[in-house]
Amino acid sequence: MNAAFGKYLAALLLFGSNGVVASMILLSSYDIVLLRTCIGSLLLLILFFITGQRLDFFKNKRSALFLAASGACMGASWMFLYEAYQQIGVSLSSLLYYCGPVLVMIVSPFLFQEKLTVRKVSGFLIVLLGLVLVNGQAAVQGTAPFGLFCGAMSAVLYAVMLILNKKVTGIFGRENSMMQLLFSFLAVAAFVGVSRGFSFTLTASDWFWILVLGLINTGIGCYLYFSSIGSLPVQTISIFGYLEPLSAVLFSVIFLAEVLTFPQAVGACCIIGGAIYGGTAVSLKLFKRSA
Repeated sequence: MNAAFGKYLAALLLFGSNGVVASMILLSSYDIVLLRTCIGSLLLLILFFITGQRLDFFKNKRSALFLAASGACMGASWMFLYEAYQQIGVSLSSLLYYCGPVLVMIVSPFLFQEKLTVRKVSGFLIVLLGLVLVNGQAAVQGTAPFGLFCGAMSAVLYAVMLILNKKVTGIFGRENSMMQLLFSFLAVAAFVGVSRGFSFTLTASDWFWILVLGLINTGIGCYLYFSSIGSLPVQTISIFGYLEPLSAVLFSVIFLAEVLTFPQAVGACCIIGGAIYGGTAVSLKLFKRSA
């Protein structure tokens, strides 16, 4: 369990550093996501077959369709998120993005007949207060409205991705994460190919950070995450899972010198604290079938 916990924490910190790594790459958000999903999915495919596993996802056509749709939503969510990184910074974008699981918590009674408790509603209201503080202050400061829109859309699509993934049955663990990332790449590639074509110039520095983002943060990060959560208690995963958004904000402050005003700092505490209080296990429940 100690080894699994170490892998889980490492995955969370890698995911939390995505924004910092992406800020080092002088490409559009679409191109960054395209290369990230391509490299990450290739690595997961290699690791999957090296470990002697076999593909079974195609045996359940209904689940395969849900998985494909979930992967497409993940790719679209990342495109919005990475555009938000460039428009309004990593810290604000990350706070908006990680409201996705909270949105799922609110709609779960209607989609999955889960009970909406007083605690969940209270947690959602705390998160809502945090969003008002963060975005209200951003609006006062003249932060790009399109950047805030991209951050909000990344959260909405993140929530849709979680909901679709919950409907996947019979496709577990590494196969689930590998195929979802592969479908994400295919969706992003289709969008980029139709909208603007595959044309970009990479410097040596860009190549280095793209490989870090694709191989380490995405490929190895997903491998560590999905190979560890099956060996950890639900409570451990749900509580420590919020280390990811917290580390994203801290890394942006430390490495990118981004500054949160006092109201935004209070809002950040409300968003993360409200999510934890309202139901930290919600996001895990959506991934339990993948463990």
